Amino acid sequence: MAAKRHILYSFRRCPYAMRARLALKVAGIDYEHREVLLRDKPPAMLKISPKASVPVFVRADGHVIDESFDIMLWALGEHDPQGWLAPAMDEMMALITQIEGPFAQHQFRYKYASFFDNSLTRSHVNPEERDKACVYLEPLEQRLGRSPYLMGENISLADQAIMPFIRQFAMVEPDWWATPQFPHLARWLDGLLASELFQSIMEKHPQWVETA
Repeated sequence: MAAKRHILYSFRRCPYAMRARLALKVAGIDYEHREVLLRDKPPAMLKISPKASVPVFVRADGHVIDESFDIMLWALGEHDPQGWLAPAMDEMMALITQIEGPFAQHQFRYKYASFFDNSLTRSHVNPEERDKACVYLEPLEQRLGRSPYLMGENISLADQAIMPFIRQFAMVEPDWWATPQFPHLARWLDGLLASELFQSIMEKHPQWVETA
């Protein structure tokens, strides 16, 4: 009988799923990838994680981890070959919490303005919310003006936990972002997006279909 494998329910473009995949990849964790369409979530995923959002990671021993940052910490706890956990965790968490919290909320209102105002079309954005989100980018810009990565000379958990959210923000109005509004942040983002690691976790997978 074949040994059980870890399983990851994921959606390619979800920033939360991206950062989980980044940590799993760099840690060398082997798993079965199950690509989910958010409009057609498989009952198997909903059964093990009622929160009904990706990522959901099922370890081979059956333990379920359904928060992306917890997946990152677990994977890096197993193997951290690039030392992503080496910098001060308190300092990294302060940065990560601001981006995945208030920044992400403003970003959502910026990108999906029509969700909050029925008079708008899907192409509309909210520049006021964009400006509010930018407040949280200023400290990152300042850090990246002093060093290539958020915590210094080397990539860390902070970089990879934050990068998918900045990518999503930059894609809302590419021409505006490319001015550039945040030159150091833009350079940092371009470098991470061009990396072999990021390219590898963005490979396309067919939708996973549950079988009896």
